[in-house]
Amino acid sequence: MTLSDLNSCDAATFVERLRGIYEHSPWIPERAAAQRPFNSVTALKQAMQTVVSNATLDEQLGLIRAHPELAGKAAVAGQLTAESTSEQARSGLHLCSAEEFATLHQLNADYNARFGFPFILAVKGPTGQGLTRQSVIATFTRRLKNQRADEIAECLRQIKRIAEIRINDLLAVQLEFGPTIMQWCETIGAWSDDEDALTCAYMTPAHRKTAAQLLDWMREAGMDAHIDAVGNVVGVYRSDAANAKTLITGSHYDTVRNGGKYDGRLGILLPIAIARSLHARGEKLPFNLEIIGFAEEEGVRFKSTFLGSTAVTGHFDLSLLHQTDADGVSMRDALLAAGHDVARIPAIARNPADLLGFVEVHIEQGPVLLQRDLALGVVTAIAGSSRYLVDLTGLASHAGTTPMSMRKDAAAAAAEIVLLVEQRCAQAPSLVGTVGQLQVPGGSVNVIPGACKLSLDIRAADDAVRLAAVKDVLDGIAAICARRQIECSIEQIVDASAAPCAARLMQQFGAAIERADLPRFDLLSGAGHDAMAMAAITDVAMLFTRCGNGGISHNPLETMTADDADIAARVLLDFLRSYAA
Repeated sequence: MTLSDLNSCDAATFVERLRGIYEHSPWIPERAAAQRPFNSVTALKQAMQTVVSNATLDEQLGLIRAHPELAGKAAVAGQLTAESTSEQARSGLHLCSAEEFATLHQLNADYNARFGFPFILAVKGPTGQGLTRQSVIATFTRRLKNQRADEIAECLRQIKRIAEIRINDLLAVQLEFGPTIMQWCETIGAWSDDEDALTCAYMTPAHRKTAAQLLDWMREAGMDAHIDAVGNVVGVYRSDAANAKTLITGSHYDTVRNGGKYDGRLGILLPIAIARSLHARGEKLPFNLEIIGFAEEEGVRFKSTFLGSTAVTGHFDLSLLHQTDADGVSMRDALLAAGHDVARIPAIARNPADLLGFVEVHIEQGPVLLQRDLALGVVTAIAGSSRYLVDLTGLASHAGTTPMSMRKDAAAAAAEIVLLVEQRCAQAPSLVGTVGQLQVPGGSVNVIPGACKLSLDIRAADDAVRLAAVKDVLDGIAAICARRQIECSIEQIVDASAAPCAARLMQQFGAAIERADLPRFDLLSGAGHDAMAMAAITDVAMLFTRCGNGGISHNPLETMTADDADIAARVLLDFLRSYAA
């Protein structure tokens, strides 16, 4: 069957052919039929997903309840639809041990009792190749803790993922880029500094092994590639045009501790897959495409961020080479041990006159695209950030004998500061504030806290908005401490300006998204990215991809799908082919 067949048949035939896409719910293709003809399979998927999103709550709950339990009574009795039978078999649910069947039976019962509908999971998973039984059970257990409204939304997202995979199967859709990108993420995601979690810190063996693999993939993709003096992996897919300028793309390949597989790395592997495709076809671009795997962005080992991208911009602080890690190893020694010549770091800097811009593809690391059922978004700006460490000193005294009116309670002052940050940073749409660290050193159950340490992180897309909030919060802290007779010491540790994305690049990304039959959606990046550093020397833009599991990132639960990776690659490829300076 082809998309052309679906576009040309009558409405009844259209509904019949798509009857198995959404479990026992023909009303979905019935409502989507009126939107024909569809320009692409993406447009078909989007139309049916929109029908589900626009349905009433009762209709949505009916759709959820039309699905069978995982390894439940219908599966045991052989009463599943052909599609569900195949999907559950792909995860080996028909091969469960007696203990696993018992676990799933209890989970099904507990879930239905809590929510009033069956647990829904796209068991073919992010890649379409199937989740393990252990992964299914772990996800089931985790989601039992959700609130009902959140779980309804998650079930609907899982149903849409199931439908996406079924449409791919029905129309024999072959994803050109997605499976490769996902497999590459799995490959380098297996190399870690820690045995039980993904940690890839600067210049560790796992980090160097990852760099070597990126170098190999770049060369296999027809790129001139090397590893520079700070460990950046640099590949250039050269143009045949005389005096061609360079468009840079890329992201970082280091990770946080216990991190995810897609943060940063997606933005390296996705353009490598594109370069490989161009090379296989013998297709050249009118500019050089440079892909950089930035060696360090997270600051895990040496507490200094953006080492890779600041070297490219010519802003690498050579004094950082003297910083040491937890084992007393200096950054200089770590680089020398890896075979790098630190004297060549200044030579890494690019000439802005040679550049057309920098674009970065990145997983969103948040729930906005997920909640809007959108695969992609155009970033408007990367928020500026102000960070502080706050030390409060009161007077430790007996919890039973000190009257409330005579206390100098450092923790109570800290609690008031937390609420101040929450209240002040709720006053502007792009403004956020967080107290992410809160400690009572040497605290005891029967002692009024005499000291408290906390962190302060305030971000906004508009620097004026951010700085106004910072002033109000710092003034508020001073007032709280004066009233409570608390001494206060504040140290600023970060002051990063916002990085607006270039309107011309945003427009071209937006047009490419629309040509892919997806709606354009613009959003702010609250997290810092290498594009912030690159903005010092050239125009920048970012393309966000949807982040699954509620938008969790910097976490092993960070996830995305092969379909989203594929459409992001197709949009970036279209952007490159259509690029206008």
